[in-house]
Amino acid sequence: MNNITMQAKDSISAKLAKCYITIGSNRYNAFNMINMEAKFEKNKTEVPILGQTGVGNKSTGWKGTGSATMHYNTSIYRRMMLDFKNTGQDVYFDIQVENEDPTSDAKRQTVILKGCNIDGGILAKFDASSDDPLDEDVDFTFEDFEMPEEFNLLNGML
Repeated sequence: MNNITMQAKDSISAKLAKCYITIGSNRYNAFNMINMEAKFEKNKTEVPILGQTGVGNKSTGWKGTGSATMHYNTSIYRRMMLDFKNTGQDVYFDIQVENEDPTSDAKRQTVILKGCNIDGGILAKFDASSDDPLDEDVDFTFEDFEMPEEFNLLNGML
């Protein structure tokens, strides 16, 4: 039997990713992002089943959460917090992430996170003892997502 393995060139380099944030009618190129990760988590209920010693698990819903680290050089997210403090109106936005590595046969995937909402964030920051540029972490939730582009199946996967 032939053991087909993935070629190293087909891994995806994150350095060429693109990220866009759409807030209302404004679309921002989030090139100040260092990293971002969005997770889909199922809500499950344990189901007792007569005749077996273990329980089953039934999916009953899901939730979307995410986190990002970015350079500390935009006031967009602090403005959201200020507006919420002053008006009580929360801001929901979309995040579009495109992963594409031209050397990989996997090609390109695009995911759009819908109804994103930040959990909070840093209002002010400095560190005079560090030579590193300032960055900040932002956690968020999202309510829906789309995947208009999917990676190609690599040779040998199917």
